[in-house]
Amino acid sequence: MLMTSVLEEICAEVLKKVTPSQEKRKQVLALAGELTKKVAAAAKEAGVEAEVRVEGSVAKDTWLSEEPDVDIFMRVPATMPREAFGTVCLEIARKATEGFKQVERFAEHPYLEAVIDSVRVNVVPCYRVKRGEWISATDRTPFHTDYVKTLLDERMCGEVRLLKKFMKGIGVYGAEIKVGGFSGYLCELLILNYGSFIEVLRSVADWKERWIIDYEGYYKGREKEAEKIFEEPLVMVDPIDKGRNAAAAIRKEKLDELIVAARAFLETPNPRFFYPQEIRVLDAESLVQAIKARGSTIVFAKFEKVNAVPDVLWGQLYKSQRSLRKMLQLYDFSVMRDCVWSDEENLNMFIFEVEGRFLPPIKKHLGPPLRKKVECERFLRKHLGAAKTISGPRIEAGRWVVEIKRKHTDVVDLLLEKLGDGGRRVGVAYLISKAVANSVEVLVNDEVLALYSSSREFAKFLTEYLEGKPRWLM
Repeated sequence: MLMTSVLEEICAEVLKKVTPSQEKRKQVLALAGELTKKVAAAAKEAGVEAEVRVEGSVAKDTWLSEEPDVDIFMRVPATMPREAFGTVCLEIARKATEGFKQVERFAEHPYLEAVIDSVRVNVVPCYRVKRGEWISATDRTPFHTDYVKTLLDERMCGEVRLLKKFMKGIGVYGAEIKVGGFSGYLCELLILNYGSFIEVLRSVADWKERWIIDYEGYYKGREKEAEKIFEEPLVMVDPIDKGRNAAAAIRKEKLDELIVAARAFLETPNPRFFYPQEIRVLDAESLVQAIKARGSTIVFAKFEKVNAVPDVLWGQLYKSQRSLRKMLQLYDFSVMRDCVWSDEENLNMFIFEVEGRFLPPIKKHLGPPLRKKVECERFLRKHLGAAKTISGPRIEAGRWVVEIKRKHTDVVDLLLEKLGDGGRRVGVAYLISKAVANSVEVLVNDEVLALYSSSREFAKFLTEYLEGKPRWLM
């Protein structure tokens, strides 16, 4: 009973902070209204017949007081060609937000993000279509807004706010490629399905390997069919499109993080889940000591600007990271951890932590079992008397064995060789490879100190990496 009381107390306190005041509501709604008019005027000036609407959390009253996002959608005729859809609509968005910081983003097509009076604003195009006749991914958004608005009452809007804030606090909120987490719409659907923030967490704490939620009951009695249609570990059947998984963007590690954080919060409620402590960056001396204490080798492959919008950039960074990890493992380097960091502007980095920088000059190579006559003959022809063969072939435990000379014994030399021409042959994505070919530099352990001292954001990232645990875990 005492734990329930503490939990309710914390939720009430957080809800008070994240619920917008009347004054804040007026300010954000006034901004949304003004922008709607500006986008409509810019569209008319460009000769585009657009229906302009406020969508997302502001339209549904599920936004967080501390970090409001305003989504302005322009619904254009289905007859507009896809080429113009991207270019013309982007120009309209630029015109409507002229004079403010603008960042081009990308989902299935370009859209614009601007910061106005400390409020992040997204101006997004979509087609004006009938339900189910989707042309672009964003065409569903107005239907999502209308669907949720009819079902969420004031209490449930508060529950959505709590869930969003919890997810932000533990680092699993945001469906963009960089995060691979939960969208605001998915949070709303979870509250609709379970009724409250606490009930969502109770269910999450018991989620198994695959979890399917079908709020509208499209697959009632046909659950096996849903299992075949959707492959992801978490499935939320989209109420306005039964063939879409509203949770498809979630990476497995983000789902796992939510599950363990839900268990921990229910067991020991604490405000730190919503408001994690600020990362205390290690000073230079402590950083060097922390790296030395590990006894491993941390390799930083850094390179400069990639000409891509953030979502494309992160997609290509993650793809390249996976390929480089496989390449290192192929050459027998034991990769303990690997990750990517970017400031999304002028600096990007692959980080690989391996057990050791150097490998022995020779390696043991197992051949086929003796029962495989043809394979054995082929193995002998390849290795007997070859320049790479240091010892053998000989028979051990019923198979041929040989010791051969390694081509690469230094992880730094390996990365420099493979990335020197951009790394396309080892799976580095196209846009990344161009930047890598022109500017790659490989640093080891405390060689990263100068960069660490010059970039506060990178310093925070590396401090958190070295600590190696979620900020809510005490």
